[in-house]
Amino acid sequence: MCRILGSFAAGADRPEPAQLAAVSARQRHGGPDEHQVLSGPGWSLGCDRLAVTDPCGGQQPYRLPHLPGILAVLNGEIYNHAELRRTLAARGHRFPDRCDGTVLPALYAEYGPAFAEHLDGMFAVALLDLRPGSTRLVLAVDDMGMKPLHLHHDPHDGSTRFASEIPALLAFEGVRISPREDALDTLLATRTSFSTHTALDGVDVLPPGATALIRPGAAPVVRRRGPHRATPVGDTQDVLRREVRRLARAEVPVCAVTSGGLDSGLVTALAAEHARETDAPPLHTFHLTYRGRWPGSEAAYARAVARRARTVHHEVAVDPDEIGSLLTRTVRHLGQPNADPITLSTYALFRAVRENGFTVALAGDGADELFGGYDRMRAALTAPAGADWAGAYADALSAAPRLLRDHLYTSNYRAHIADTGSAADRIEQELRSAEAVGADRLTAMTAFETRWRLPAYHLRRLDHLSMAWAVEARLPFCQPSVVAHARSLPVGERTGKRALYSAGAELLPSSVLRRPKQPFTLPVAAMLAPGGPLLDLVRELLSPARLVLGGKIRADRAAKLLSRHLAHPNQHDAQALWALAVHELWTEVVQGMRIPVGCAA
Repeated sequence: MCRILGSFAAGADRPEPAQLAAVSARQRHGGPDEHQVLSGPGWSLGCDRLAVTDPCGGQQPYRLPHLPGILAVLNGEIYNHAELRRTLAARGHRFPDRCDGTVLPALYAEYGPAFAEHLDGMFAVALLDLRPGSTRLVLAVDDMGMKPLHLHHDPHDGSTRFASEIPALLAFEGVRISPREDALDTLLATRTSFSTHTALDGVDVLPPGATALIRPGAAPVVRRRGPHRATPVGDTQDVLRREVRRLARAEVPVCAVTSGGLDSGLVTALAAEHARETDAPPLHTFHLTYRGRWPGSEAAYARAVARRARTVHHEVAVDPDEIGSLLTRTVRHLGQPNADPITLSTYALFRAVRENGFTVALAGDGADELFGGYDRMRAALTAPAGADWAGAYADALSAAPRLLRDHLYTSNYRAHIADTGSAADRIEQELRSAEAVGADRLTAMTAFETRWRLPAYHLRRLDHLSMAWAVEARLPFCQPSVVAHARSLPVGERTGKRALYSAGAELLPSSVLRRPKQPFTLPVAAMLAPGGPLLDLVRELLSPARLVLGGKIRADRAAKLLSRHLAHPNQHDAQALWALAVHELWTEVVQGMRIPVGCAA
């Protein structure tokens, strides 16, 4: 697991070392163990390494003596690297160490840009081919988008730059900072940026399962690969058990994140089982709470999972007075706004994981998308004929429903969104189009969730905020065999996570199996109530002076929304207020991203 960066352009100019050092410094928190950047006429390639596989080997950029001119860097883990190494060795390739990424130059030499089709894992790869007559840059990310890669192409000089994190990318000279005009509407409508866009104009993210081919001076040509071939064997518990065991093996300390819900509980139980059967030390589990008495606490459920699995449990209690600092840090690390208060909890949790000496953490993300766990999915499936199920589904994704957005917007901004279209409109259209060509509703929703929402909303957040503390988060539910298994199940087994409840029947406490679904998040409604620790922060960020300057939100109506919430605290108003506040803070933070370099985590 690492942070990677690079640039590619036509011409003979070598990138300035100081500029490359500035880029690297902004994502060094994710790769504190080793740093190297190579450069030449028109190109650069670098890595900040978090040593997980073969910690004593694996110097990046990867180079093999018998393949001069091929350089590669990797962020992530290649789980089938041993198998690939044996196959490549049989073809005459030789490797200096056991590191997973060392196979990349040889794999590319054998298969060209199709090399990524042979990788099983979570990865963002950048590979430079500098051999005469075939000069090009190849970028590739895994099928689920677990490891993001952000890029900027300048149409004027034909240069392309890339980095694992947006703040690092913005440290390259020539990458402009220009917030997208629709960024606020997208945030309120979907809680984060979707598709290949980020909240910044000119900064894109490579879509899941994609490979980009870049020739000198040309724009990236992006194509989506077919899904990684996997043939799952057994029932849901068998398939998940194999993946958890595979991902629990590492040369560094491994723990699990335990929210108290079904998904993380299954991962925890199977990882603890693996530790006992291999005579390894007991599994450590981590759960985050906030000091004081707050509604919706899952601590008791997490303790029940830990007791049943016989783990060494860590209950991390965060002081609510720290929330302001946590919010600024998470916005800076993400580089774009995310309206889910879970970002603060995620950041604080992985801080505790690292402080307790762990480098790898197993997590349960991805289960809801694959196994139909969201309430909005059940509502869509039970909607009567003729009902606008797609519109209701899109509204359920929002931080502020459509009517509230229209109420809050200034007339100019409302007109702009009406002219250009909202992200919510595009989501509705995608869902309706899928149904129109014969896909059942669950398949249409699952395809949208896994292709766009999961990587943008969950996986990017998890990657950035775990790596803010140099922790590698591994996701058993996002592995190809589990994905293929979930997609092979009958609709009934994929609705309401029935297959997962069956898998957990003998592994989890009955209290966890019976409890209603609840997201692991910050109790924002209660913390934004009168006297709550969030109130002063949100009031400051939504001050009339700020909103008038932005020109998108009517200050009087935002004030009335806050007054309504204070009179009758509720989750819906609190979520909308939180999203507005996050956007205001982001617009402030993004303006300074070219100034401070090497900020501490």
